[in-house]
Amino acid sequence: MAHNRYREAQPSGENTIVDAEIEQLTAAGVEVLPFLRSSDEIPSMSKPAKALLPISPIWAPKAQHDLDRLLVEHRPDALHLHNPYPLLSPWVVRTAHRRGVPVVQTVHNYRQVCSSGLYFRDGVICQDCRGRKLGVPAIVHRCYRDSRAQSALMATTLAVHRPTWKSVDRYIALTTAVADHLRDYGIPADRIVVKPNAVPDPGTPVPPGNGFLFMGRLSPEKGLDLLLSAWRRHPVGALGPLRIAGDGELRPLAEAAAAERPDVLYLGQLDRPGVRAALADSAVVLATSTWHDVLPTVIIEALAAGRPVLGTALGGIPYLVGADSPREPAGTGPAEVATAAPGDGRVPLPTGVQRGEAGWVVAPEVDALAAALPLASAEAHALAAPARTRYERTFHPDVITKRLIDVYASLT
Repeated sequence: MAHNRYREAQPSGENTIVDAEIEQLTAAGVEVLPFLRSSDEIPSMSKPAKALLPISPIWAPKAQHDLDRLLVEHRPDALHLHNPYPLLSPWVVRTAHRRGVPVVQTVHNYRQVCSSGLYFRDGVICQDCRGRKLGVPAIVHRCYRDSRAQSALMATTLAVHRPTWKSVDRYIALTTAVADHLRDYGIPADRIVVKPNAVPDPGTPVPPGNGFLFMGRLSPEKGLDLLLSAWRRHPVGALGPLRIAGDGELRPLAEAAAAERPDVLYLGQLDRPGVRAALADSAVVLATSTWHDVLPTVIIEALAAGRPVLGTALGGIPYLVGADSPREPAGTGPAEVATAAPGDGRVPLPTGVQRGEAGWVVAPEVDALAAALPLASAEAHALAAPARTRYERTFHPDVITKRLIDVYASLT
């Protein structure tokens, strides 16, 4: 299991998922050899090692040496790669193949094409580098770490390693949207497996609470301003409380909304018990991202707690709530969701809203989200049990670990 850990000061879902996969695979009887590096190592590196850092995304010689030694000594059945940047480099794929070891990679973002990995720039979805041999727009706009030099290095890395990525034996796409992104990049469909992440089972859900919960990083791409604009279309108290949990650069926006309206509550950054309590108190969880969010863990946590989700029809959100058709996949532009056909015995669907197995998705627009909020409030209790069922069938650790072992077995 190869992964370059993100800095601990910057909470990372990828780090958490890698740790969980190692634990779950080990518990299932799989021998896992962690091959981990951390960006926290960089400040303490020697001067010669730091001098090589600018080229490490393209070729990290020490990582290749260490990996080669591990492969020769242990002869693993497969190398499972997560994040290679900056200390591992995609070159680990070539190192493994040289020793006859097949490679699996879990795709957590869009970095095969996009230097930032987000398909998001200056507050809007951006795919300017899609289809280009070299991502010049990323350099012009300083998309990687707000640095033209580092953006040039990352764009060059992506160009150099296009053949490397196309040689990966099996890709794990976290959602159907990521699978579409990989096919658009040129990966054959028979080398892509859709396998989402899992979250631990919190146990039997408590009955739904009331109101809505927005939980996550308070940054522009998560859509807090979109949500608040839609919320203000309704009279105070009409939808129950809106709870906002998390921290980030848009914290002042959350605090101002809570000061403005008594039905908006800012909870701050929550620990695990606080998250469980906020989920228990709420009836619906919100995921109003304005970018192609790959796999928001908060949605899986909501389903595990028996809480349906109202989200935007972008990235992996439709897949997570069981509403991934029709949708626009990442890599083809902003999503527009058609109105679902009425007549299923539930509340008629407003224009721009689609009902899924465990929630609803809407176009990332204020009007559509404002129209969906009363619908979600009215149907929340009816979708609570289906939300939990979707978690048990699709996102439970026992299910996901078996699917991952099946991926490995298909290569040996």
